[in-house]
Amino acid sequence: MTVTDFQAARSNMVDNQIRCCKVLDETTLHLIESMPRENFVPEHIKSLAYMEGHVPLPCHQEMLSPLQEASIIQSLMLGGSERILEIGAGTGFLTAMLALQAKSVVSCEIHKELAKQAEKNIADHGIDHVTIVHINAMDADAVAACPEMKGPFDAIVIGAALMKVPAHIEALLKDGGQMMAFIGANPAASLVHFVKNGSSWQRTSLFETLLQDMEGMPEKREFVF
Repeated sequence: MTVTDFQAARSNMVDNQIRCCKVLDETTLHLIESMPRENFVPEHIKSLAYMEGHVPLPCHQEMLSPLQEASIIQSLMLGGSERILEIGAGTGFLTAMLALQAKSVVSCEIHKELAKQAEKNIADHGIDHVTIVHINAMDADAVAACPEMKGPFDAIVIGAALMKVPAHIEALLKDGGQMMAFIGANPAASLVHFVKNGSSWQRTSLFETLLQDMEGMPEKREFVF
């Protein structure tokens, strides 16, 4: 595909996958339409960059769908001064868009290959206020020992499905902060927008969707009597 073809595909994606699904914030739409998604997709499948659904990535991972990404950005309504924690960098596409609307982003990635790719992709786009951390963010001890992940954060974005946000991740969010998380398990998880109010949480479910489950969750121990 040529540059022109990718531009046309990007415009079609915004009109046919995003705008028609109640993502109408013009800042969000402009951001997505101006970010070359194909640059974050492996070379041999660049033609799939704007398909409806999830684009496969190395390490048996996948990109969030365009609608999922757009809904996260629209819901957060970032003002430019926020410090953001992202869990699941992938190849850095959503990371880059978050960074363009925030003061700084720390993004965790459990797969070293993807962490390196995300770091390169983001640098190639001239974004210098993102820190990629190769870590299992579901490991509370690893997070506690990681200086880059010291809270509080103004917003947290979790890019895989899980039944409940772990307490050590919730603790990283400042009071009044926002969190976007996919709650549930396949075949359907809900994209949920949380706002932290002291010890309580305001919760708004946006829609149900299909998404890979979170990797690196601690194994449940079974007791035999």
